[in-house]
Amino acid sequence: MPAPLDIFLDAVQQGRRHPGGPTQPWRDPPAVTEGGPVPQPTRARLVARTAPGLALLLALAACTGGADDDASTSTVEGGTLVYATGDAEPTCLDPHVGGNYPQALISTQYLEPLVGRDADGTILPWLATAWTVSEDGLTWDFTLADDVTFTDGTPFDAEAVAANVAHLQDPDTGSSTGYLAVQKVASVEAVDATHARFHLTEPDSALLESMSQQWTAMQSPAGIERGADANCAEPIGTGPFVVDEWVPQQQVVLVRNEDYVSRDPQAENAGPAHLEEIVWRFIPDAATRYAALRSGEVQVIDNPQPDTIAAAADEGGDITHVDAPRPGSVNRIELNSAQPPFDDVRVREAFVRAADPDPGIETLFAGTTARSFSPLSSVEPTAYADESLFGTDVDAADELLDAAGWTERDADGYRTRDGERLTVRFPVSTNQSVAAEQSLFEQIQANAKVVGFDVVLTPLDLSGWYAALGAHEYEAVSAPYTKVGPDVLRILYHSDGTVPAPSGYFANHAGITDPALDALLDQASASSDEAERADLYAQAQQIVLEGYYVLPLYDQQNHFLTRGVTGMRTLDTVSTPTFLDARLAG
Repeated sequence: MPAPLDIFLDAVQQGRRHPGGPTQPWRDPPAVTEGGPVPQPTRARLVARTAPGLALLLALAACTGGADDDASTSTVEGGTLVYATGDAEPTCLDPHVGGNYPQALISTQYLEPLVGRDADGTILPWLATAWTVSEDGLTWDFTLADDVTFTDGTPFDAEAVAANVAHLQDPDTGSSTGYLAVQKVASVEAVDATHARFHLTEPDSALLESMSQQWTAMQSPAGIERGADANCAEPIGTGPFVVDEWVPQQQVVLVRNEDYVSRDPQAENAGPAHLEEIVWRFIPDAATRYAALRSGEVQVIDNPQPDTIAAAADEGGDITHVDAPRPGSVNRIELNSAQPPFDDVRVREAFVRAADPDPGIETLFAGTTARSFSPLSSVEPTAYADESLFGTDVDAADELLDAAGWTERDADGYRTRDGERLTVRFPVSTNQSVAAEQSLFEQIQANAKVVGFDVVLTPLDLSGWYAALGAHEYEAVSAPYTKVGPDVLRILYHSDGTVPAPSGYFANHAGITDPALDALLDQASASSDEAERADLYAQAQQIVLEGYYVLPLYDQQNHFLTRGVTGMRTLDTVSTPTFLDARLAG
């Protein structure tokens, strides 16, 4: 294995989901994110600071939705909101570096994108106020807001946009998610201060969706020029809050940008945030986070366990549930078609027919999610599903395995062929799979054994999990990927996705190398016709599903519980919370 494996082995603190593992130790070597490695920030500004608990003076009605708001609730201006996250603590607060979900969560508070998106998928102006594309799709012209300044005083202009794209594309940055988002951008020309011209190597119909993500959000060029360590510790953006201090393994303190003027077209607040400060605490244990919420020590938690969400709803108290499924892919099990035994479609189908995840999803997730039959999230308008492909059928699974030559059984009941056991290595990231999901995998393991699969579940910390993927020591894996829009299909299933990005991360874990699928994804990426694009993506999803490369499970879970705060909402880009409109109860 080349250098990327060495990078993978150093991954400790990063992860898209980190619901309940132990607190991650501080380490000096580089670590890996959803998209790849990130350099460690300096240990400067390790100032001890205690986040104050806030008294709760008024209860909020329990509800579910994209915003936590009650017009009848008395609120106060100012104050400190405490947010407790169960995701892994980022090793870099700059989401250009690597590019995972924990970085997106926190960076939404201080970095802003060129464009936004609404719930219907319509692209909205943000730092860019307008855009046009040439007939050949190779030139995009963005008109920029002319009155925006980064919090260090650097003007936001076309030169800044060019510097940000260059930062994403620089191999030394170690970007993955952002790097892939701007992969087709050859250069950015600063025509004048408010006019940035993107020159592409080939048409990219997903460019606007890609530029709406936190992993491509705009940062001060002067901040970037300080170097990776300084920029990882304190990225400088245009957002409603500013990174004030970072106490590793404890918290990040964000303070209000007093000069902020909102560019968010969906915001109610046009000026600085109501809150004076946000204390972003890292509390890996789900029970501890929930206890802190109930006691009033914190006002918002993420990654609550499904039974906790159900219990809070049953109690009917003052805890509000916000359900904001992520865009892009669903949670799914990918079957590695690049090596035996899943290089045989019959074996892949047999596994899918035997897995029977429905009962586990229904009971373990306590009604907080629904079964998916699509590679794409339910929030994606172009999601294509075919439930008929995923019905449980043990007899059919037995027949398929017999036909594939796995006809014998050993003393333990597992199928064999030529003396080799039908083994499926399944590394499980304890940083990414909540307890309910890990239990679901155990149920699938038991169900698959009935037809003769030996599913070997191996719980791993993030470094071990990335190492297993990097060395291709897996036959099945669950590795969700968040990206705005259906172009995530290209990232996950195009043969190009088998090649690691500069960060060392590769996304095509199913190992698909299908020229027909590549052609559909390339055509969809080049097409500006929405109807044609939707049809091409539907055909691509059909190939993925009918090839039994994946076992879809459910939308990527993205839940928040709040208490004592109004006005928190989630963005319709990557479903991260924003606190521009938030107020504390008072």
